[in-house]
Amino acid sequence: MRGVSIEERSVILAHYIIESKDTVRGAAKKFGISKSTVHKDIAERLRKINPALAKQVRVILDENKAQRHIRGGMATKRKYGH
Repeated sequence: MRGVSIEERSVILAHYIIESKDTVRGAAKKFGISKSTVHKDIAERLRKINPALAKQVRVILDENKAQRHIRGGMATKRKYGH
């Protein structure tokens, strides 16, 4: 995401997460940036730039957080083939 301002990057990430319902980790991989950067952009910076968009992203992130124990269990099940 070279050549894009931090504010623009935050908005792009937010729209991507809302549309795809992807996780912070997935967005980081897609855009080639760190999870920390994605989280800071959408959890802190976006609140100042576009509070309404930040609330929409928060809903998705909270949903993903609630489901992560299920995903972890599924990954373990796949790994060990039970």
